[in-house]
Amino acid sequence: MDSEDPQERPEDIINIINGLERYNPEAVGNLEDYLRHQCENRYTDSNANRTLLKLYQLNPERVKDEVITNILVKALTCFPSPQFVLALHLIPPSLLAPNPRAELPEAIAKLRELNNQLQGAQYARFWATLDSDDLYADLTTDIDGFEELIRVRIATLISHAYREIELPVLEQWLGLEGQAALKFVVETAGWKVDGNVVTIPKNPENEAKKSEVREDVNLDMFSRVIKRAWEETA
Repeated sequence: MDSEDPQERPEDIINIINGLERYNPEAVGNLEDYLRHQCENRYTDSNANRTLLKLYQLNPERVKDEVITNILVKALTCFPSPQFVLALHLIPPSLLAPNPRAELPEAIAKLRELNNQLQGAQYARFWATLDSDDLYADLTTDIDGFEELIRVRIATLISHAYREIELPVLEQWLGLEGQAALKFVVETAGWKVDGNVVTIPKNPENEAKKSEVREDVNLDMFSRVIKRAWEETA
């Protein structure tokens, strides 16, 4: 998964990112349309989305709250990575300050909480938080397959660290129960279930590797050590 420079990026977006068009306010519309395409087709172009946020900085009258939150939600799906924080730092402080008449600061605060949980591998807490407030559903509704993308990413990270894992633990981490969990584990992840134990196939990340530690000590180094010890006792 390359969220920085995805292969789906079209030529016109490449020209905007790499040329002077990245400073042109008229490029905002093209980048917003491209973000919509990302949301509908389950990929992320973090580079293009940051370009859009930079244009918002230069043209605050063009800012759209839902575009900002969609960029942040797309960045969430790239964990563990700095993409969420990089996008967050491009949002003008005036939009982040608490304001009883503005919904964006609250939305960003909630997304930041989700990001912290994903980055900290607090997966069970992430799903509990996601289900705790209807606002989360509103914030993620534009991102097709958001929960599936998160689960696939969690499963990928689990496969890097485990060869076996208990099914009840996995259910908590995936936010699924019963047949829904089994279907994801077997059909989507391609793992095997035997009772309450899930077996994950061997891969370069979870395979135990034999490590060898060699210390090359030549005769000259050894003789210097002996000589120094002799001089200290003389």
